[in-house]
Amino acid sequence: MVSIRLTVDNVERTAEVEPRTLLVHALREQLGKVGTVVGCDTSNCGACTVLLDGESVKSCSVLAVQADGSTVDTVQGLAQPDGTLHPIQQAFHEHHGLQCGYCTPGMLMRAVCLLSENPTPTEEEVRHGMEGNMCRCTGYQGIVDAVMAASQAMSDSYGANQSSIAEPAGVAS
Repeated sequence: MVSIRLTVDNVERTAEVEPRTLLVHALREQLGKVGTVVGCDTSNCGACTVLLDGESVKSCSVLAVQADGSTVDTVQGLAQPDGTLHPIQQAFHEHHGLQCGYCTPGMLMRAVCLLSENPTPTEEEVRHGMEGNMCRCTGYQGIVDAVMAASQAMSDSYGANQSSIAEPAGVAS
């Protein structure tokens, strides 16, 4: 067993893991972050996407020991402590960006990363930016509409302060 230290959803955490343990399994099994789902476990679907030091990664393709000392943001850290949804979550709800919900955690986290890199993307840029995250239910249009709406809502809310528009709740810049 190897001891790792992570900041997960803005909370310092430690875990004892086998060297071969994938980050997705450490998050779910040792740290209780079950909102991060295991889809394919082969890095194909993107359902397990989290932010690792601000970059979206498929957590089934990263060993937990590789994340030692890193910051991990999961879907469970998006909403405010009072339950207020992150603008991306709200937009997914309003624009029918989910159906069965299985891909949603990964889609949300990829959208957070996309909008932090490009706060005002075109529809084409959203489609390209969300590649690698698969959904078998929606046909993607609701997801694209949701990301576009979130971009607009966050631009309206944050104005010129684009550096913090896509940070999960409670994460200071």
